[in-house]
Amino acid sequence: MFKANIVNSLRVVLVIILPFISVLPAQSSAGEPFVNIYSHRQPFLIKPFLTEFTKSTGIATNVLYSKNGLAARIEAEGKNTPADVVLTVDIARLMAYSNKNLLSSVSSEILEANIPDYLRAKDKTWFALSKRARVLAVSKTRVNKNEIMRIEDLADPKWKGRVCSRPGSHVYNRSLLASIIAANGEAQAISWAQGVVDNLARRPQGNDRAQIKGIFSGECDLSIVNNYYYGKLLFSNDPSHRKWAKSVSLVFTNQKDRGNHINISGGGIVKYSKNKGNALKLLEFLTGEVAQTLYGKINFEYPVNPEVKLGKQLALWGKFQEDTVSIDTIAKLSRQSQKIIDKVGW
Repeated sequence: MFKANIVNSLRVVLVIILPFISVLPAQSSAGEPFVNIYSHRQPFLIKPFLTEFTKSTGIATNVLYSKNGLAARIEAEGKNTPADVVLTVDIARLMAYSNKNLLSSVSSEILEANIPDYLRAKDKTWFALSKRARVLAVSKTRVNKNEIMRIEDLADPKWKGRVCSRPGSHVYNRSLLASIIAANGEAQAISWAQGVVDNLARRPQGNDRAQIKGIFSGECDLSIVNNYYYGKLLFSNDPSHRKWAKSVSLVFTNQKDRGNHINISGGGIVKYSKNKGNALKLLEFLTGEVAQTLYGKINFEYPVNPEVKLGKQLALWGKFQEDTVSIDTIAKLSRQSQKIIDKVGW
């Protein structure tokens, strides 16, 4: 028992100490302005934005990238954290920071003007920076686009054995189900999730690219994907990826009622940031015309700023009506959504 307690204590110490070992500076010895970023977004996705930010403001950027664990790291680092800004995807991941009280409340007329209120936290701790439409990808040869118009229709028994999906517990699907709870109530959300599971052509697996590949290969006829995955495949350097994309059409759902569900990429300023002024300038820049245009051009994501026009490729896919339920509401329903996913075995 005594030995076990020592081991557990050492584990706690390691968890606390290791996050302090950082490649990011806590301050600049030469006095040059900079901002430190902890990012869940891969470096190649944000580098063009940061290059433009430095060119525009003269503020250098330092980035620490990790797919997981950054919220726990900041929590352990506490007041000693070098992090100034967090950049991540999906409201569930943003809420991991918010729930741990790791983000600072921000007052900015620019952010409030550039971002509609349903796309930012009521307590001003996080802000959406881009939008991703969670759409249906359907086979061009085996499904008529007009056959399925609403996300609710995916549970129709006519699609039995024809649907493929990534695991329901992934944050993208969890947020989608939360939007269905918000629109239709828990009972109907359970019925929908069970219907989707009953219609699956294979065990939930892979990412959204894998679902489009599954349609191309004939394993299934339709799936739920984020629109930007389609764009990445369509303009990939890999010929096989382009073939996958060209085998499907995108369907924006619920265009005659509440609109298509969206999820977001977003960010916030770390509570113990040493460079809050520079951090705010970064968030404001990311919601301005230059960066918002880049989101569409580079990442095939939609601008949150309503004044920014769609890029050429997004415009070709057409404008769509989006579900404007508060992202805050989606976050609050996330746990209930996960319980349903567990219940139906998605």
